Amino acid sequence: MISSRSESADGQPGPQHDLRLVPAAVLGWALAAWAVGRPSVVALAVAVGCLVLVALWHRPAVVVTGCLLALVGLSVAWRVAAVEASPMSAWAEKGVNAEVVLQVETDARAYRAPGGDGLVLTGEVVEATSRLGVIRSAGQVTIFVTEAGVDARDLTVGRRIRVTAAVTPAEGSSEVATLRASSVHPMTGRPWWWAASERVRTGVREAVAHQPAAPRALVPALVDGDDAAIPDDLDEDFRRSGLTHLLAVSGTNLTIIVAALLGMARAAGIGRRWWVVLGVVAVVGFVLVARPEPSVLRAAVMGLVGLAALGIGVAGGVRAIAVAVIALLAFDPWLGRSPGFVLSVCATAGIVVLAPPLIERMAWCPRWLAVAIAVPVAAQAACMPMLVALSGEVSLVAVAANLAAGPAVAPATVTGLAGGLLWLVAAPVGEAAGQVASWCASWIIAVGRTCAGFEGAAVGWGGPWWWSIPATVAVVAAGWWVMRRPALAAGVALGLGIVVVHPPDPGWPPGGWIVVACDVGQGDGLVLNAGEGQAVVVDTGMDPGPIDRCLRRLGIDHVVALVFTHADADHVAGWRGVLRGRRVDAVIVGASGGPATGLPTTQADAGDVIVAGSREQVRLDVLWPVEREPAPGQDRNDLSLVMRLEVDGVRVLLTGDVEPEAQRALLRSGADLRADVLKVPHHGSAHQDPDFIAATGAAAALISAGRDNPHGHPAPSALELLADCHMAWWRTDLQGDLAVLVREGRWSIVAGGT
Repeated sequence: MISSRSESADGQPGPQHDLRLVPAAVLGWALAAWAVGRPSVVALAVAVGCLVLVALWHRPAVVVTGCLLALVGLSVAWRVAAVEASPMSAWAEKGVNAEVVLQVETDARAYRAPGGDGLVLTGEVVEATSRLGVIRSAGQVTIFVTEAGVDARDLTVGRRIRVTAAVTPAEGSSEVATLRASSVHPMTGRPWWWAASERVRTGVREAVAHQPAAPRALVPALVDGDDAAIPDDLDEDFRRSGLTHLLAVSGTNLTIIVAALLGMARAAGIGRRWWVVLGVVAVVGFVLVARPEPSVLRAAVMGLVGLAALGIGVAGGVRAIAVAVIALLAFDPWLGRSPGFVLSVCATAGIVVLAPPLIERMAWCPRWLAVAIAVPVAAQAACMPMLVALSGEVSLVAVAANLAAGPAVAPATVTGLAGGLLWLVAAPVGEAAGQVASWCASWIIAVGRTCAGFEGAAVGWGGPWWWSIPATVAVVAAGWWVMRRPALAAGVALGLGIVVVHPPDPGWPPGGWIVVACDVGQGDGLVLNAGEGQAVVVDTGMDPGPIDRCLRRLGIDHVVALVFTHADADHVAGWRGVLRGRRVDAVIVGASGGPATGLPTTQADAGDVIVAGSREQVRLDVLWPVEREPAPGQDRNDLSLVMRLEVDGVRVLLTGDVEPEAQRALLRSGADLRADVLKVPHHGSAHQDPDFIAATGAAAALISAGRDNPHGHPAPSALELLADCHMAWWRTDLQGDLAVLVREGRWSIVAGGT
């Protein structure tokens, strides 16, 4: 019999059927990401429109795509309508206080904030009581707990808790409210399956409790995604080396566990007909232990798709990914906006589509080595544009790090889980298995720290993130050609290794630099030269990577003082990047405070002088604020530290984010604002006092802003004001790192890129 165009000779669906679902999955993804932030009627209208199109146009491709889009649209409409209709949303708008009984849906996690530390978790409202009445089954909420003495172990999935809280509007569209809890009371009893899963998680932790801190933290993360004990420096090392996926639940976890279980079943002589049952049990157990959060369910589904693709080929794997995407979006439309979902789908698609042909291209090497190289290369290539969009960096060591760490991941995961289960029965036996898991985890940690420590481990992306799409295509095409030529491939790998270990960076830092405005994206991050590898850092930007990269380029290994002008996240949240591999002596904050770094911290006020450097190269005169405590309702920007740096007769005025009100108050105070170089307040926003800008008399201005930032910084009116004051301006969003130099008594500004 002659097969049809859409059916293969063996009766299986052909390539057209395999690929028909791809556009439906892409459009469904776009619909979910767009519609969850809009009224439910919008998604409902789209769903009805798709069904009408299907009724009018009977082409198979239109029917398939239209029906699947309608499914996603109806799911979005239903879920968003439930949020809109919740009485808790109305309570939040009125800011009432309530007694709320909640079913915990995610384990409590510690957080740090300028206003104080606490715990955060999500839960489903079972019952709520306020002056407005009583409501039941009101939807999902986020709970912030600031009450001292509350144990996070009492706030785990499956438990019920009673809280007294202020009900405020939700920060995410999937939730009905945010609760600011003043008191928390765990309630007794929970379903047996949650109690059992918590005992397994406890067993995993206890099996490695006697191990060093880093492997003790990593093993639970590998087994069940419990990363609560991961130290900040290890998290940053794994991010820089491309191993972050090991710290969260991913499809790899499930694949390893299912493969290990089926391997044991085969060794025990259990028939194939029971393998499906065992696989289902493994999946259910994994989801319970790792928690049935959307990210875990996404990881489980993508892991199963990747595993199934090994037996159904590339075309079948693509179809399985498309089905999984549509099913997950129908289950939870908010996944469409989740970076983790994007990375998971891209990585799985890369492995399914790119890895098999790459393996065939490397026929000149043993197959096991070809597989070991092709899988991380394919995943990294597929995820590259998204990674650039999220971090603004390209990791040059990710493939090598995953290749080196990969052999230890499965043993660490399997022995870590075995140790947890055995610890529940016989603690010494469980600890012995935990010892093996710790050895494997120690190797992974060593790989991560070593790769992150290379000077060229990651490079900043200088253009818009979407430029990385054609760049990735070009790199994949070049790699495709190189993979067939072993001598050339070895040469490329060697050259890349040299660049990673000793990256070329001609002319930077320039001699005589006194201040560098680092390109930290939408935020501030300045480095003041204190000589001999020492510096004072003023603000850090939002993310740790850019400020760390800037300090590396400048050769700074000792931060004498870390100064936070004010507590906004775009000035303080990247502080961990300053600590990475460096000695930091002290932290200095203004009246609005700063993050909890664990370092000695002092507060500076107007009239104080900050002196640093072996020869006191850095002298900062604090001009503002005059208040030690913020007034009720006072804008945090207006509490920014304003400081004047003077080096070799050159003055640089650092202004934080002070707004016009504080700028005018500074003028009235009589402070000496004269400067040669002005760091423009608030990233060059439109809110500037012309008299304040003019009073500085500066000849040049530094503007620290992020490329294509949503705030429109720097504002055209601010640039026009600088021009009116005869100031030449320099921008980090366009020119990268900016250095102020002093040579032979003359100052200048140069741009160093990123």
